[in-house]
Amino acid sequence: MTTYDAGDVTLHKVREFVWEIPATGEMGVPARVLASESLLDEISEDKTLEQLRNATHLPGVRNHAICMPDGHQGYGFPVGGVAGIDAEEGCISPGAIGYDINCGVRMVRTDLTYDDLRGREEELVDALFANVPSGLGGGGIVEGDIDTVEAVLDRGLDWALEEGYAVREDLAHCEDEGVRYDSDPAKVPQKAKDRGKNQLGSLGSGNHFLEVQRVTDTYLDGVADAYGLEEGQIVVLIHCGSRGLGHQVCTEYLRDIEKAHAGLLSRLPDKELAAAPAGSQLAEDYYGAMCAAINFAWVNRQLITHRTRQVFEKVFDADWETLGMDLLYDVAHNIAKKETHTVEIGSDGRPASGGDATDTEERELYVHRKGATRAFPAGHPEVPKAYRDVGQPIIIPGSMGAGSYVLRGGEESMDRTFGSTAHGAGRTMSRTQAKQDYWGGDVQDDLEQEHIYVKAQSGATVAEEAPGVYKDVDEVVRVSDALGIGDKVARTFPVCNIKG
Repeated sequence: MTTYDAGDVTLHKVREFVWEIPATGEMGVPARVLASESLLDEISEDKTLEQLRNATHLPGVRNHAICMPDGHQGYGFPVGGVAGIDAEEGCISPGAIGYDINCGVRMVRTDLTYDDLRGREEELVDALFANVPSGLGGGGIVEGDIDTVEAVLDRGLDWALEEGYAVREDLAHCEDEGVRYDSDPAKVPQKAKDRGKNQLGSLGSGNHFLEVQRVTDTYLDGVADAYGLEEGQIVVLIHCGSRGLGHQVCTEYLRDIEKAHAGLLSRLPDKELAAAPAGSQLAEDYYGAMCAAINFAWVNRQLITHRTRQVFEKVFDADWETLGMDLLYDVAHNIAKKETHTVEIGSDGRPASGGDATDTEERELYVHRKGATRAFPAGHPEVPKAYRDVGQPIIIPGSMGAGSYVLRGGEESMDRTFGSTAHGAGRTMSRTQAKQDYWGGDVQDDLEQEHIYVKAQSGATVAEEAPGVYKDVDEVVRVSDALGIGDKVARTFPVCNIKG
């Protein structure tokens, strides 16, 4: 058997691109890493494997804890991590979801071509930067009050439709149609609401961005046609989340869970995995608050879409419908959802995995996807009708200097990854190290030599997001495609990018 030695962790090769940490000691299930050896070399450089192994100690974890090919160290649970945890006998863990709840990405198609845009890149990037709020702190497209925030938390994109910021097709092309009806705004802390009311419709900072791209390649012609994508086409990628509101929800519930469920916490190898047992009041309260934050993030991206359409109207002197600026899809990551999946059980009818499993059954799980994307295949009832025959669109951003990808949910995703795949390229360098190794102005100059125009609130932000701090997105997507969890449909390349 081929093994990979990563210091304190030894992985066994199960099949091509699938590496397993066997269940030993208090591990509830084995852990699996989906990666090529070159990606595994990068994944093993930080605490990702240790965090993945620790995650298997969470009560109720089923089948395997999984690390996607873009995995890297996070808070307690690795970014790029997926865990299906029993919704009756398990738990829910804010650290396995993330602080930026429903940080996600959406793609807007256009009927413009790269030739239509060439020579106007600086005009467009300046207009977008001037009109789409970005950076730390407050300032958004909608300066709402608490009542507005409550409505957004409760109704998600239904609110945006009612207020004229969306059209019906936007909802139809968004995961869950842009609303979690199990949200409970009353469970969102007041401080979170206060932070959110001044940030509705804003990119924020860090790795969040709005990027104008051109489609360079298509791979599955029938699927690309269904998605409305063709070579030379201009598209817009929007990547952001729930801003300070989501961060505050995570912060306060982590603190409350650590206090209320100290007994469970004492049995876990890392306090950052603090979890509320399924059925407990805190589990129910956090789930309702998290779903409300998910709604907030969807509205946030929708408001940026609305403003982006307005900018394109001015720059290209045509209304956005004429420009064909339709939403392709909006996918969420940093979430947990109650979903029904097939789990392995042993001869005693209890959960099992690997060689101990003798049968399977359907169970409702909290599927934690932290820095991972839902990837449901063709025919799944939760895939929008427009794409049900071909599979759910998946959007995987690369860095400012590399391509991004559109995939479709693969046929193997439900069996192998609880219907999930990677969410991006994945960092290989901390933000602190990036600022030491790169100078923002130099990065911008280098990108402009490649006809990529970047504008940001500070040079430090550009340095933190330099292309060299990310994994090879081509390799990440190659692994996903080879495993059948997310199939390549199209590749894009940056033209203009604005950041906080």
